Amino acid sequence: MTATPSSIDPTRLLEEQIAQASPDLLRELLSTFINTLLSAEADTVCGADYGTTSQTRTNRRNGYRHRAFDTRAGTLDVAVPKLREGSYFPDWLLERRKRAERALTSVVATCYLLGVSTRRMDKLVGTLGIENLSKSQVSTMATELDEQVEAFRTRPLDAGPYTFVAADALVLKVREAGRVVPVHALVATGINADGHREILGLQVTSSEDGPGWLGFFRDLVARGVSGVRLVTSDAHPGLKAAIAATLPGASWQRCRTHYAANLMSQTPKASWPWVKTLLHSIYDQPDPAGVHAQCDRVVEALEAKLPKVADHLAQAREEILAFTAFPKQLWAKIWSNNPNERLNKEIRRRTDVVGIFPDREAIIRLVGAVLAEQHDEWVEGRRYMNLDALEQARTIGDTGPDADAGESLEEVESRTIDPLAA
Repeated sequence: MTATPSSIDPTRLLEEQIAQASPDLLRELLSTFINTLLSAEADTVCGADYGTTSQTRTNRRNGYRHRAFDTRAGTLDVAVPKLREGSYFPDWLLERRKRAERALTSVVATCYLLGVSTRRMDKLVGTLGIENLSKSQVSTMATELDEQVEAFRTRPLDAGPYTFVAADALVLKVREAGRVVPVHALVATGINADGHREILGLQVTSSEDGPGWLGFFRDLVARGVSGVRLVTSDAHPGLKAAIAATLPGASWQRCRTHYAANLMSQTPKASWPWVKTLLHSIYDQPDPAGVHAQCDRVVEALEAKLPKVADHLAQAREEILAFTAFPKQLWAKIWSNNPNERLNKEIRRRTDVVGIFPDREAIIRLVGAVLAEQHDEWVEGRRYMNLDALEQARTIGDTGPDADAGESLEEVESRTIDPLAA
């Protein structure tokens, strides 16, 4: 859309509106006035007027994100300017999304009314005013939130291809049939065609096994996920089989952080600092050929002193080095699930308050609300991956990286960073 000017000619604007004889005169005037104020405030943040060259400029515009704003004159379409660096939000006009807070209140209130609240929740009851809520009020609140979360969880995934997908599972506790049992919240994120991150799906299953992951990925595919080239996750049971069955052509990257923990469990405590240094040296290489060559050298170095560790690394080689098939500038974003750790921490921050959920619907309500808010922030924020690198990733063959296949072993080793030589 055309940029909103940061100043208004009142006489001209009024003449135009009267000439059009619009029945929504007040709504149109109010919308123009608000968007002009937002544009002027964004210009102030940028240090210069829109479309002008100035030495005082500190930022630039980057389109708009639209928000519905309810007024007595009707619902207005407010165009909030986006910035290339940082973010701008008119807190004086709009409220930031509060679905996660409302969902937390709803879940805690449900537990309180059912008499299954824990000590941690008891401390929040008075603060949140839950003692004054009736069952009907809680039910109404829960129904409204459930509808929003369900719409989010079942929406069409039409922003693909989703070249990279990350999957993870969180263990939560729920009360069922008078017992407290663990359940698994399966979560998937992806990179859409525009380079932004998205929350793709959320499901709660009884166990983290093959059927659970298979049903989860089948749902993603049914809603539109396609073009997946790499799935990053921990070594969840049945996940590789589910990927092969539902995402033809997609490879699996075993999270390097989780794998390091797995390898540490196989390593004598006194030897772990040395083994950890060797493992990190594999990822520190400048190109795919160097990564694979260094992996060979590390396995060879470990065979003499720690054969069990060497065998563990050799068997996991293809799983932990799948990232090398893609552009190097993307490696740090696809070789582990670390980029999603902030998301997991936010989920844990809310679920730890509850402790034990009254039912699975409460889990979906709270976790789904947190994911929906994070999804909005990602879509409205800066692009997560470079479009040129994404396009290159989509055209890379399934056979893996062979860019340096014609080089000799001596040429590869000449640029390999070797901690063993120290």
